[in-house]
Amino acid sequence: MDGPVDGTKLIQKHKLELLEALRADAEFLLQHCHAYGILSNNEYNNIKDINMRSDQVRDILDYVIDKDNKHALNFLKLLKTQDMQETFPKLQFLQKLQINKRKTPKNTEMTAKRRQEVLENDVPQEQPSIINSRTVSEREMMKVAGCIGNSWREVGIMALGMNTTTLQQIEEDNKLHRERVFAMLRKWSMRERDQATAARLYSLLTQEENGVDPQNIKFLTENN
Repeated sequence: MDGPVDGTKLIQKHKLELLEALRADAEFLLQHCHAYGILSNNEYNNIKDINMRSDQVRDILDYVIDKDNKHALNFLKLLKTQDMQETFPKLQFLQKLQINKRKTPKNTEMTAKRRQEVLENDVPQEQPSIINSRTVSEREMMKVAGCIGNSWREVGIMALGMNTTTLQQIEEDNKLHRERVFAMLRKWSMRERDQATAARLYSLLTQEENGVDPQNIKFLTENN
């Protein structure tokens, strides 16, 4: 890959395939796009009033294509989640698409020294050196929960690999926003066990597309 993936072009290229695959349950797709911030409230309401399922899917795709690359990539990542793949079996072709946003150099015959330079330069300047491998504590997860806003479902899917069924259950079981986010983080830590380190959580949450300010959760990189 010569550079960051253009999600908009990918959606345009596969638009007919997506229309065919997604028309099976346009309402399911619409609700998920709205819940994860891919569609605004106005866009959601406009599409909801359309009677034809195929027209709803078409308009969802058109709205996403008109947005920026971040929204397009997040839409593609949503379509690759387990819930979407099970609901829309014809989406399996998406599993072959590379939608990682990170840049890679054009020259594939890099020396070991050059490869190391690329890896070092790929780390954001604000990101501190992470050498901490301790397990994240519940106290830290509660602090992190206060730093994640209304896009917590998107963070759960994109960063933590949660599925929509789990997130819906968490939302039903917890009334307060911070408690919902904490429950999500705790479920992630229980699933990952020894791999649920503070450093790893910091790394997952500070990826560009997840939008959590590294400075707000910098305490995850500190030794206790």
